[in-house]
Amino acid sequence: MRLSRLIALGLALALAGATVSAGPAPARVVSINLCTDQLAMMLAAPGQLVSVSKLAADPHSSAMAREARAYKANHGRAEEVYLLDPDLVLAGAYTDPATVGILRRVGLRVVQFDTVKSLDDTRALITKMARVLGHEEAGAALIAEFDVRLTRLRAGETTHSAAIYHPNGYSLGNGTLADDILRAAGFSNVARELGLRGGGTVPLERLVMAAPDLLIRGTPLPGASRSEAVMTHPALAALTADTAGLRITSPDWICGTPHVLDAVETLVTARGGLR
Repeated sequence: MRLSRLIALGLALALAGATVSAGPAPARVVSINLCTDQLAMMLAAPGQLVSVSKLAADPHSSAMAREARAYKANHGRAEEVYLLDPDLVLAGAYTDPATVGILRRVGLRVVQFDTVKSLDDTRALITKMARVLGHEEAGAALIAEFDVRLTRLRAGETTHSAAIYHPNGYSLGNGTLADDILRAAGFSNVARELGLRGGGTVPLERLVMAAPDLLIRGTPLPGASRSEAVMTHPALAALTADTAGLRITSPDWICGTPHVLDAVETLVTARGGLR
């Protein structure tokens, strides 16, 4: 049955160029992207979401690792997704194109979500997820809660500078979600001021000369690589001796979900300490 269905659907789509319409609310949803995992867990009806990606249960990556353990984990492979018999697959804009293509060719509806570059993008993603799941009211309520909390947290003015610094001197500048989080919390972003757009490296010398009021670094993880050597450089140690430091974890910073406001709140608290 499955093989004949697979062949029939593949031929029909190849010959007719058919597309799968939105139709009614999906009954079986599979997510294969870390960020869609979390939005779907927030907005899906009980029993509607049947599987999330393996990363969703990783506390180093996911802000909802505990909740994700209630769902079957997948590895984002087309074969295993097909066997879960979903009527909707949620993917990211950069999910493997081959996987997305195969899933669509066998007749599965795949909706891809862009990565976010601002807090406003987060609202747009929530709206889109609520629409494809058929829960617009729940999405509107989640956005309302998001806006109320953001209004409470948002700083009225920029009072201090901050720099995000990770292994290999990696930082995030203009046009990124991290930059918008910093500005919402009342910090100017040193990487933006140094001309960085998107993600890239900031030389240690330029970081030291910028002398940020707050240095934000990732929490060290098990293992080691040469890219981490800069994090123990004496010049960085001297800088952190003269400035406030903050250790962060990625989950609250990388996906367009209401959890980004946890990152804003952490920074607001840190800014209060600087005062």
